[in-house]
Amino acid sequence: MKLNKAQRKQVKLRLGLSGPSGYGKSYSSLLLAFGITNDWSKIAIIDTENNSANLYAHLGDFNVLQLNDPYSPERYIEAIKICENANIEVIIIDSITHEWQGKGGCLQIHEQLGGRFQDWNKVSPRHQAFIDSILQSTAHIITTTRRKVDYSLDTISNGRTRVVKHGTKEITREGFEYELTANFELINDKHLVRASKDRTGLFMDKPEFIISKATGKKLIQWCNEGVSFQKASEEVERCETTEGLKHLYNKYSSLQKQLYPLIVERKKELENISNQIISKANVEPKTKIQNGINKK
Repeated sequence: MKLNKAQRKQVKLRLGLSGPSGYGKSYSSLLLAFGITNDWSKIAIIDTENNSANLYAHLGDFNVLQLNDPYSPERYIEAIKICENANIEVIIIDSITHEWQGKGGCLQIHEQLGGRFQDWNKVSPRHQAFIDSILQSTAHIITTTRRKVDYSLDTISNGRTRVVKHGTKEITREGFEYELTANFELINDKHLVRASKDRTGLFMDKPEFIISKATGKKLIQWCNEGVSFQKASEEVERCETTEGLKHLYNKYSSLQKQLYPLIVERKKELENISNQIISKANVEPKTKIQNGINKK
């Protein structure tokens, strides 16, 4: 346990788009992704929406992975891994609602187990593994989520009840929004959005706007500020002493988990080089002595 100075590092974006059907989640997410990577071939969309992604093929040559039911957390995780193994830079999951409420999703799994409260002990770890696969992905991730109108039954003064509308609510497990870098809520079918969560500070408390390629560019510029893992790893490769490796480990405190295996490997290389030099130094005097004996 050790105190370190706060240090901003480059991160992978975790973005959310939510809205009712027909509000432009798929279209907006593709524009956002292109702004991030500027290369359609580096974008993949995991499509659970009945091949809706192919409706936007005119935008560019992006990749589509069709995901059909059952919509279990494990199948989503597998789809994400396929995209990562193909070196995709931006993965769009359209949508994550099916993982929660779709056929074979978490709610149905819970029901099949018996629907008891204790049955969540088996379902929650599976759902969390799906969330972790998003948070730990090597790619930028954009998720879309359906929204529904949220109602409640309230008791009024005369003891009677009435239905009260509370706006709309995302159809996924509560709390997912808190895991995101930014979350955009589509508020009408004109593709207008507002930021309901924004760690970047670029969009919060700003007027509604329409997502475009420029939105993605702003986000990737913010994302690339701070300490670069690539720069840090290059310094490790160039380091010539074990003391230098210790210095780099402490210098890049926010990247220690990622740098640790590289530092261990470089330390082994330096130790091998040192052993070879010592071995050679021990052999050379013996060779000189032997050569002198032979001359005599």
